[in-house]
Amino acid sequence: MAGARDLEVHLRALVGGLAPGDELAPGLRLAEVTTECGPRLTFETAGTRVHVEVARLTEGRRSAVQTRRLALSYRFDEAVSADRRALGVTVCRAVAGAAASREEAVLAALARDAEMAEETGDEPGARVREVAVERLLERAEGGRYYTVTPYVGCLIGCKFCYAQSHVAETRALLGLAPAPWGSYVDARINAPEVLSAELLTLPPAPIKFCAVVSDPYHAIERRTQLTRRMLLVLRDAQVRAGVLVLTRSALIERDLDVLAAIANAWTGISIPTVDEAVRRHFEPRAASIPARLAALAACKAAGLRTFAMVQPLLPGPIAPLADALAEHAGSVRIDVLHGVEGAAHEFADARWTAAASDAWQQEQAAALTAALVERGVSLWTGELPPGLG
Repeated sequence: MAGARDLEVHLRALVGGLAPGDELAPGLRLAEVTTECGPRLTFETAGTRVHVEVARLTEGRRSAVQTRRLALSYRFDEAVSADRRALGVTVCRAVAGAAASREEAVLAALARDAEMAEETGDEPGARVREVAVERLLERAEGGRYYTVTPYVGCLIGCKFCYAQSHVAETRALLGLAPAPWGSYVDARINAPEVLSAELLTLPPAPIKFCAVVSDPYHAIERRTQLTRRMLLVLRDAQVRAGVLVLTRSALIERDLDVLAAIANAWTGISIPTVDEAVRRHFEPRAASIPARLAALAACKAAGLRTFAMVQPLLPGPIAPLADALAEHAGSVRIDVLHGVEGAAHEFADARWTAAASDAWQQEQAAALTAALVERGVSLWTGELPPGLG
């Protein structure tokens, strides 16, 4: 089966088969190769990590640097200044220079892998696939914490989700048939076993269940119980560096017994509005807002550290949202919409068109921030709440 691990090998081939720790150019060292949220090569130079995202060159795709067949973009772990942006372009150019003579062979190899998968009985077009992985924990922010997910692809399928284009690119490079976001998922069937092995060898750090590429509690979790089994692994390994779980599902209540037995466990619920009509319009397959608030209350009652994520901000009254968050969440992180992605139709509704604009998002974020400060709610930015990592 051609999978994410195979794609990582092909990505390394683009830069001459470098292994983590090798230099692409003097002072430019390959740190890691990942495919979880799109194909990405991460480099370190002068104490800075630069992520280079690799995609097929297609009409209309924006990028920093292009080769004949590929589009390269850069990303940093934090907001950057103009000189950092120039560094991003420089690193992309170095990757482009290395890839120029290799990309045809690499893309041909990926195509052969896809053909072989069909010939050997794998299902490239399958909407729900069971895949085995060789590694699971992904270093983030230079190893300050790990992200982990038992699934790639999310059956909740919020159409504004900014992960969909990145995950779709991974699927395309693997030769998988195009499919709408929310209609496919790769279930990493050996995730609990791989996690158990990695905990024995990797340095301890907080572990964040990555809700970007998949919600840990979407519908398939009821059958596979991969998230629960991974939490059991973390409990039995007596992980103390911290575990964070974020979801839009009330199914998290099923696992309160395990979560409560994990030291320094944080449970979060995404609550972008208190207006159920808005929720049904934008997040029809996510849990209702009352169910999410009840789940957050149950987490709090179980003695867990709780937080809420408001991202993106969706239409609805600010004061009741602030009241609900103040009652149930120990802390809150607010973030804005990062492009409409596949939700152009949803935002085209005249009642909620304004919510797609940057100005509206920033205005609502400021209003909610002020309301939460007035209520004494702790706010945080970044990827981890204070006290975790």
